[in-house]
Amino acid sequence: MKQYVIDELQPGGHERLKSYLKARCGPAELEDIYWLMLDESMLAATQAAHTACQPFYAAIRLKKQSIAIEFLIRTRSRVRCDCMAYATAQQAAWLIRSLDGIFEELEIVV
Repeated sequence: MKQYVIDELQPGGHERLKSYLKARCGPAELEDIYWLMLDESMLAATQAAHTACQPFYAAIRLKKQSIAIEFLIRTRSRVRCDCMAYATAQQAAWLIRSLDGIFEELEIVV
């Protein structure tokens, strides 16, 4: 799986990230997995055309000492579809900026 990982979280960082993700992404599913909705301006052509599959998400997995955001862009309305694919370069950069922005907002240093 292609993903962006930040590890060696400080103990207090995990709890602040958990609270933030719960507030912004909703409650965790399956062992601390949160869903970050992809901004509509970031949709690839196939994703934009598949209105029935929208919105699209990237999974964030929060562990005690690390956080990772997957580069697989998914729809939560179907298990398989042509619109689900690895992030484009633009989407990957947006996902990295989004996760880094959370760290800046929460003033978590890694």
